[in-house]
Amino acid sequence: MKYKTITVSTTHNDADLVSSAMFDAGAGGVSILDKQDFLDLIKSDIIWDYVDESVLLQSDEVKVSTICEENDNLFVQNLENILKNMHELGGLSYGEILVGEIESMDYENEWKKYYKPIKTKFITIVPTWIKYNKDPDEKIMRLDPGMAFGTGEHATTRMCLELMNVEGKKCIDVGCGSGILGIAASLCGAESVYLCDIDQQAVDFAIANAALNNVDVTIEKADLIEKDIKADFIFANITADILMRFSKSIGNHLNDGGEIVLSGIINSRLDEVIECYEKAGFKVTDRMAIDDWRAIKIIRK
Repeated sequence: MKYKTITVSTTHNDADLVSSAMFDAGAGGVSILDKQDFLDLIKSDIIWDYVDESVLLQSDEVKVSTICEENDNLFVQNLENILKNMHELGGLSYGEILVGEIESMDYENEWKKYYKPIKTKFITIVPTWIKYNKDPDEKIMRLDPGMAFGTGEHATTRMCLELMNVEGKKCIDVGCGSGILGIAASLCGAESVYLCDIDQQAVDFAIANAALNNVDVTIEKADLIEKDIKADFIFANITADILMRFSKSIGNHLNDGGEIVLSGIINSRLDEVIECYEKAGFKVTDRMAIDDWRAIKIIRK
């Protein structure tokens, strides 16, 4: 099966904004190749095992990439319009939009070399092809992100993992992607976990990753939450527009005293999202910021 690859050149400071534009245009996942990230990692105390050193020889130009189906002719047009609008409103810097073609297997193998173990507060996510020696008390999730993306490296996912409070609770992961949040919840002691995504390929990868980690979770293809189910803790790592559309119904799936983590919010949309959820009867109890991305934890007022 063939896919289109869409790559936009930009700067380190504007990479997250270009990424947000891709999600708004309909991307299911985005990858950022930024030499500065690797330079920062080398200086940090994060344990990691593998990186292609050729990345360090590349220019300072940042490449933000995604894929779409071969016959999808609207994605690039939508992306061009969104980027142009962001440039006119805020001076976003970006270069030419390059469109290519790739086989699905080639794509998965190409991006494997950029993944690495990711340590978070409660769990460490380790790609399946990397050898890793864990500490005695360290919780490990083995993950094959495949084309559904998501290894915990992106700021939006990391913030969800840091704000996680799931032990002994029933959990829901809306827009689960490769399943990282729901699987992490199960490994960290959740009583039960329900995951859903509108992308069948993401659901397939999430099912495979759940089996890889030997967790008992329910995973379905669904547009947000279509079934009558309630939880004590809900992850919603999507985009600002979808989060706001979901504000009026998400409370129907939250048990009394429950918590929701909303992520995938670019900073410029944060106040808009908060206002929307406050009108729906929620209040913010915690928040996080990484680069231009924001996440909030909310409860009923």
